[in-house]
Amino acid sequence: MELRQLRYFLRAKELLNFTEAAHSLHISQSTLSQQIKQLEEELNTPLFNRIGKRVTLTEAGELFATYASQSVNKANEGLLLLKDLNELNVGTISIGVTYGLRSILTQAVVRFASEFPRINFRVVYGTSEGLMEELNELELDLILVFNETTKAQHLKYQPLFDSPVTFVTSLTSRLSGKKSITLEEISQLPLVISTKGDSTSHFIIKAFDRSGLSPKISIEVNDIPTILDLVKSGNWHGILMQTSVKGEGLYSIPIKGRGMVRTAMIISLKEAYEKQAVKRFCNLLTEDIIRLQGVK
Repeated sequence: MELRQLRYFLRAKELLNFTEAAHSLHISQSTLSQQIKQLEEELNTPLFNRIGKRVTLTEAGELFATYASQSVNKANEGLLLLKDLNELNVGTISIGVTYGLRSILTQAVVRFASEFPRINFRVVYGTSEGLMEELNELELDLILVFNETTKAQHLKYQPLFDSPVTFVTSLTSRLSGKKSITLEEISQLPLVISTKGDSTSHFIIKAFDRSGLSPKISIEVNDIPTILDLVKSGNWHGILMQTSVKGEGLYSIPIKGRGMVRTAMIISLKEAYEKQAVKRFCNLLTEDIIRLQGVK
């Protein structure tokens, strides 16, 4: 059963004249008759009484017309919805964001929402590992994460910027004012870091392992603002992405050594349909980052 057959049937029902119906549809009468005949054969019941040149609806035709009309209307509504979706008049963008990149998202969302107010946002914060799982389950359109791992063939990667991994201490700390610090020095200090499921904490622990060092991890927290508050107390120190260090009372110290830089990326599924809203948002986010880097 095809939509065009339903449309042909409904026009013939309306005019009760196959010649006039075919003319209004810009098809031949033979084409109209053939398509309606095929529809009747599929339904295994006649929809029209054909008496000479007169055409009337059968009881089955009267009953079927209601459902045929609903089907055509729903299909038309679907086409309008897709048109609105492509023209950014409707839809939802689902974004996953790792804790270390929350600061870059807000401005882009505000700008996008002012330009396309009918698009809704769903923002999920989580660890890189958890967000990757949700992306693979098609629960997210894209994720913003730090990534240095081997690239998966089914994913699309769009690098945004590089950010250093930095040592964070209280402004009142004896370390405040240092121009750089080594991992060996850090290993002697009490640390508060993100939970081990977070990619940044995984990156930090691997860096210590490569240097043959064991950090003194006193507290693990899955919330960046809480880590910063604990560091401000002066009792602990932190290791975070530079993009995460916000607020007064903190002092950041570059960590000596190679590879203490991570790449922020937009990651999406390569084979999944990319909505126009998602494309526009990614472009806008990239524009914001380029502009901020230019200011720096």
